[in-house]
Amino acid sequence: MNKNYKIEPPAGLFERIIAAIRREQELRHSKRLLLGFLFLLLASVIATPLSWTILVNQVESSGIFHFISMAVSDFGMFLALWQDFSLATLEALPILGMTAFAISAGMALFTLRLFLYKKRLLLGYLMRSFNS
Repeated sequence: MNKNYKIEPPAGLFERIIAAIRREQELRHSKRLLLGFLFLLLASVIATPLSWTILVNQVESSGIFHFISMAVSDFGMFLALWQDFSLATLEALPILGMTAFAISAGMALFTLRLFLYKKRLLLGYLMRSFNS
């Protein structure tokens, strides 16, 4: 009555288990990466309009438009005093606002590009995992 049965696992079971574990690890890694890109994209999308506002306020308060309108309205005076005009214009530039806006806009474009690239990879991976 007491029979010892030796049960053999199906062929390739170990490989299928390891492949399923790897797929789950890749999916978890892709989700973390996607969440990180979403956070960076959100931060840069919030920072870009704020830095734009700072840039506009600094440009308005710097008086750079007065230098430009002077150069356009009296071009002969501009040509005679172009060196002084150039130095005065450079001193009036809102470097901090321009730098902040350039960094935030660059970060927004960079993270958007990476997010869309990684999103395409993630969606492709998800489609493959659901189809198999």
